[in-house]
Amino acid sequence: MANRTTPYGAFNFLVNFDGGEIFGGFSDVSGIGSEIKIAEYRNGNEKENHVRKIPGVHTSGDVTLKRGIVNSKSLWDWIGKTRKDGPAAQKTVTITLLDEAQKPVQAWVLRGAVPMKYTGPTLAAKGGGDVAMEEIVLSSEAFEISA
Repeated sequence: MANRTTPYGAFNFLVNFDGGEIFGGFSDVSGIGSEIKIAEYRNGNEKENHVRKIPGVHTSGDVTLKRGIVNSKSLWDWIGKTRKDGPAAQKTVTITLLDEAQKPVQAWVLRGAVPMKYTGPTLAAKGGGDVAMEEIVLSSEAFEISA
């Protein structure tokens, strides 16, 4: 495989739920990330007055997905399942970046994901061609990157 020097575009991606279930195309994905909490510690017998930094608990960020409203209740059904069944509603969500030939480049995998917030569209009778958008925020227990 040749080395690529140009970054990939951020506009070509797929969002899959549990390995294949697709709730419709999303126009935006944001908040992908992970954070490692750092604990500061100092030995009482250290000659130099400084702290040691020790990696601790890690967390994954909340991921926001946006899409135009389509004739589907799948997202809302998942929210209902989360309300009723709690942890049993968890899904694995995979966000895959594609290259220009629609081949996978990199994937971000959210494990134990559940919806934590839903925002419906802003409706306005001003005319025009605005698309009715909905937004769902996912919370996940774990986060990985795969190639």
